[in-house]
Amino acid sequence: MISWASTFRMRQYVKASLWIVPLFGIVLGVVLAECAIAADSADWPPSGWRYSATTASGVLSAIVGAMVALLGFVVTIGVLVVQQATGTLSPRYMRLWYRDRLQKAVLATFTGTFAFAFSLLRSIESNSVPDLGVSLAGTAVAVSLLLLLVYLNRFTHNLRPVAIADLVGRMGENVFTHGAAVVRGAEPHAGALLPSGDPVLSIRAERGGAIQAFHVAALVAEATRHDCTFIARHLIGDFVPPGTVLVEVHGGTTTPEPRRVAGLIALGVERTIEQDPAFALRILVDIAIRALSPAVNDPTTAVQVLNHIESFLHMTGGSSLPGRYVLADDHGRPRLVLRGRDWEDYLQLAVCEIREYGASSVQVCRRLRALLERLLDTLPPAHLPAVRAELGLLREAVDRKFADPARRTLAHTADSQGIGGRHLTGERTPRGEPW
Repeated sequence: MISWASTFRMRQYVKASLWIVPLFGIVLGVVLAECAIAADSADWPPSGWRYSATTASGVLSAIVGAMVALLGFVVTIGVLVVQQATGTLSPRYMRLWYRDRLQKAVLATFTGTFAFAFSLLRSIESNSVPDLGVSLAGTAVAVSLLLLLVYLNRFTHNLRPVAIADLVGRMGENVFTHGAAVVRGAEPHAGALLPSGDPVLSIRAERGGAIQAFHVAALVAEATRHDCTFIARHLIGDFVPPGTVLVEVHGGTTTPEPRRVAGLIALGVERTIEQDPAFALRILVDIAIRALSPAVNDPTTAVQVLNHIESFLHMTGGSSLPGRYVLADDHGRPRLVLRGRDWEDYLQLAVCEIREYGASSVQVCRRLRALLERLLDTLPPAHLPAVRAELGLLREAVDRKFADPARRTLAHTADSQGIGGRHLTGERTPRGEPW
């Protein structure tokens, strides 16, 4: 029986694959060509839409050649995207780019039109021409060209770092929201609820990899069936070598099957975003620190990415992040304990590396300070100590990098635009409200 983890990895492969959907396009093109040949009759299409054998053969041959050329063009664009993403953005972003549905639709349309036209060619005879099929092939070319223009327009605009940051940030927020829904009934860590003592069974990983997802509902059901409690030892996104303890089993009237439980935890070569909103934040930080590298030296891009990082932090900071979740069965008995990231984890991931790599940039320091000060104004009190600690580290980094007092004062000034957008204290609008 195929485990849930194997099914999850298979779904991940299908999402990232660039050949499966185009293959369906080829099959569909061949099937539609057979249907067009069968539907062709003496009474339709009208005389104005009839073709000679020579014309039909030339048109279909041209379509076949054009589709092959367009496929090569799209593949070339894909190679350029890979080069740009790995050089100036983040290699981690490629895992999301491979899933783009528009790109797969374009490839499938091209391969389907190619297969459709090629299949029609074999049915052309001196006294028999698939007039309906030739007309449909021309229509398919028009649709293919329209999709190509949409594809070019989208990737021309969406390959800019700020556009990618917006896309990745929204994906991370959606995953965080859905993940919160999964553990909505969970209680924060409470020592009285959790089992004590040594585990009766430790379930270990048979293969190494990054933890990509937990099948939460199935784990709770399995623990309920054996009247025990599962405690997950690692976070989603952690890399575990073979033999690492994945789950500790406490209590129970019967012993669960280790392979069955391990099959409810998906391991893969790298992290994925399905249950890991921090992976989106990781990509955003990668883009920002690459912009700050000496080879690129583009602090404005880092500031633009910080806009989306700030949005992500405000969303996570407004939520309850206990760091550990206890999921119970219908009778309130704890069945599954999952580790989660707390606010300090998200905050450190968001600002630590950008502060270290951008400490010599006045623009980045000012934007970081504005970000942290706004967090102080909006977050609940429980999250403020971590923000104040990051403000202190930023202050120390600026003091180390800027020996001149005037430049140091400039770098210490909060500015929501990096340079050119500082808050002028004391200024008021005509209605008496702060600017």
